[in-house]
Amino acid sequence: MFIGKRYPFWGLVNWSKKYILIFILVDIIPILLYKLLGWEWLAIPWQPIALIGIAVSFYLGFKNNSSYDRLWEARKIWGGIVNSSRTFTVMSRDFITNEFAKKKLTEEELKSIHKSIVYRHVAWLKALTYQLRMPRPWEHSAKIEDMLRKEGGVHSDEDHFLKLKPYLSEEDYDYLMTKGNKASHLLSIQSKELLKLKLAGQIEDFRHMELEKMIGEFYTLQGKSERIKNYPFPRQYATVNYVFVWTFILLLPFGMLNIFHDPSNMSWGWGWLVFPFTLLVSWIFILMELIGDYSENPFEGLYNDVPISTMARSIEIDIRQMLDDTNIPGPLPPVGKYSILF
Repeated sequence: MFIGKRYPFWGLVNWSKKYILIFILVDIIPILLYKLLGWEWLAIPWQPIALIGIAVSFYLGFKNNSSYDRLWEARKIWGGIVNSSRTFTVMSRDFITNEFAKKKLTEEELKSIHKSIVYRHVAWLKALTYQLRMPRPWEHSAKIEDMLRKEGGVHSDEDHFLKLKPYLSEEDYDYLMTKGNKASHLLSIQSKELLKLKLAGQIEDFRHMELEKMIGEFYTLQGKSERIKNYPFPRQYATVNYVFVWTFILLLPFGMLNIFHDPSNMSWGWGWLVFPFTLLVSWIFILMELIGDYSENPFEGLYNDVPISTMARSIEIDIRQMLDDTNIPGPLPPVGKYSILF
């Protein structure tokens, strides 16, 4: 996620430079043929192209609204994870006591139980972020984008799961590495541990039910995240939008050829204004297409994503401080000259 006030203008130009070069080529050829060779038959009446542009604009608006809905829903899901994680930590700390215990534990033993539960939750957060960053065929995978992911440390790598070791017991870690959906199984382990504490009397029935409700809430939030990750914006809509935009862009210079053709104004520069204006309109339409395209997948680890790694680290800091833990890592800093949070 970009955290500046706005993207710099030259950053937008650099982001779309490939398309600008294509537009220069696509636009200048018919203009040269029209102006220098006198091929006036290339000029198409502007009205049908304007109708196409209006239709494309409506379709672009629909697609971008849908893409933004996916992005904003992902942000709300992770906002729910933030709030539920704090609640779960406080409940675990205050509900697991000796009040109903068959065998009283020391204060240090209770603190150790609280810590293991919170650390396991941190491991769940990390495992979920790693899983949500695994690439999908419909996500962006250009070399420069993969380099950005590596710079931010969010590239897909099985070695990431080694980072869970400090947060889990050896038994839990070995068990976890035999499973596919590791985040899901971490919640399963958490539930098993809560049941053991309930049977030992460290949690009474009502408190146990409330903690299990929180486990259910985490499963729900994880499932919602996985739905956005694993079900792409419908490809038929994305494909048709892309085709419509390029159809309009390719027809645009032919419709603009005689827009600046004024027989009463014989100034050489006046007629050539068709080129910069055609280029500008094409650039605006492709930028709208790109913004929607890069907002469809809010967990792919790029500039406009929900910064789930940063949020997971913030949650870790918050909930470990609730236990008065030590050696807590600091917040993740923004990456690169554009200050991107991952």
